[in-house]
Amino acid sequence: MIDWNAIDKVFLDMDGTLLDLHFDNRFWREHVPARYAAARDLPLDQAKAQLLARYKDHEDTLTWYCLDHWSRELGLDIALLKEEIDHLIAVHPQVLEFLEALAARGKRRVLVTNAHQKAIALKMRKTRLAGHLERIISAHDLGLAKETPGFWPLVQAIEPFDPERTLFVDDSPKVLRAARDYGFRHLLAVLAPDSKAPPNAGGAYPAIHGFGELLPSLRG
Repeated sequence: MIDWNAIDKVFLDMDGTLLDLHFDNRFWREHVPARYAAARDLPLDQAKAQLLARYKDHEDTLTWYCLDHWSRELGLDIALLKEEIDHLIAVHPQVLEFLEALAARGKRRVLVTNAHQKAIALKMRKTRLAGHLERIISAHDLGLAKETPGFWPLVQAIEPFDPERTLFVDDSPKVLRAARDYGFRHLLAVLAPDSKAPPNAGGAYPAIHGFGELLPSLRG
């Protein structure tokens, strides 16, 4: 699938790509509504409906990913609530083997995520993934979400890369489309971001269900 000799750097998404999206889906769809309902003395179904509408207002913007924004909006300590269910944070199967195989081939490993800095810090503490990456870039440090035109030139300014020789792996078609528009030649979609949900349908990009599929060619 991939000619590794044509790749110098690998840019990797975090949630849904390296990490199981089940944690985030459970957090925003179940845990936050439960805490919000308790704080507002609302029925759970009503709390879920209210929050879903508010989430949609910020879809595909950096605000959606901002823990500080939601703490202010909802009157809850979102970072603290994440710690309440942090036992659900999990690395996808064979991710560590994949990252180590990249290192063995001399590929630079860069995390490029929309996640808020507080979420990144929690997940790095729980998973120890930071030790397997050369750099971590949060969209919050750049001021634009990955799906926004103008994002990749900002990355280019701090982590120079050749789009023709960089592999980008993500589970979001919108994010992959923005990368393709910027000129990425090597794109890879993750079809099973949430281990507890059915896999996504394949689309316009080469795709994998898990990183184990890449190990034979990478090691070979």
